[in-house]
Amino acid sequence: MENFITNKKTCMDLEIHEQPVILGKIIDEYVSVDNKVEMDVPQDVSKIVLVASGSSYHCARYGADLFGTVADISARAIYSSEYLLKPKAPVDEGTLYIFITQSGETSDTLRAAKRAQQLGMKILVITNNEKSSIAKIADYVINCYAGEEKSIAATKSFTAQMLCLYLLTLKYAQIKNIDVSEKMESLKTLPFVILQTFDMSKKINQLAGMLKKEKNFIITADGISYALAKEAALKIQETSYLNVTAMILGEFMHGHVAVLNNKIPLVYVSASGVSYSSAKNLEKIKKDYNPPIYIIGRSHERITPNFNITIDNEDPTLRMFSNAVAIQMLALEIAKKLGRNVDKPKGLVKVVKEN
Repeated sequence: MENFITNKKTCMDLEIHEQPVILGKIIDEYVSVDNKVEMDVPQDVSKIVLVASGSSYHCARYGADLFGTVADISARAIYSSEYLLKPKAPVDEGTLYIFITQSGETSDTLRAAKRAQQLGMKILVITNNEKSSIAKIADYVINCYAGEEKSIAATKSFTAQMLCLYLLTLKYAQIKNIDVSEKMESLKTLPFVILQTFDMSKKINQLAGMLKKEKNFIITADGISYALAKEAALKIQETSYLNVTAMILGEFMHGHVAVLNNKIPLVYVSASGVSYSSAKNLEKIKKDYNPPIYIIGRSHERITPNFNITIDNEDPTLRMFSNAVAIQMLALEIAKKLGRNVDKPKGLVKVVKEN
């Protein structure tokens, strides 16, 4: 059995703690003094398709929700591998394809971008490598400025991509004359919010101690936070090798909830707070199965979780970023307690290049 206990800071640990500086750099790079988002993008966009794999796909899910709510643009996210399997791809006039890849060399994402290019579609790429293969074929490139990421688990590149997507939605909102001035002002405090999240390390360590004893558990969410539930499951799977499943809470109630007969914990991720319907579902779960319920983010007066981790901030976008960093810290701490090598998990490589 793998045993990698060390007092030395891992790359994953160091890269998590780089995030306030990186996010501040992205804001400085793309936001002007008069709070305009300065990104080179196509103007005539009526529909968006976001394509990515792994953690980048979770960013795509987040972005798809953002475009609809912030910029009033219809958007959908699709896995790169699934896009390649579809006999027909969306080719409507006014459709913008956004490809997200940390390395710019992810094989299925690169092939998907080439397919979209062959179909004559406009291509925008969000990447950490402006000289990458995918950047060379793109019409528009947004650099996420995360710097080299050595750990297998995406951390700083994940939040950097999230921020680039958020700024992109704000850009399109500004193009459409939607007032996002309050959002622009609030965004300036993002690096400080991440520092506040680091201050929750003791509570996160406590939760990691509870979850490291479990071989299986469920992570649920609703709405835009589902992207983070999927990311949390992936982070814990790839660093600790635990069997963690992410599900939308409402869908979880349709039969899947029966797994709680095995007395496993349920983690709920919440950026905007627990809605009334979600609170009712959690109440029913508590009554029928009585599992430990842990909430990352805002709770609800009707729910008494066994453990809650959250920051005191009213902005749901800032809480979303805080939750993203909290789940990274949680995954790291669980893996440490299990003695895993978080920087080099078994069977995984950082970049897959196309031959």
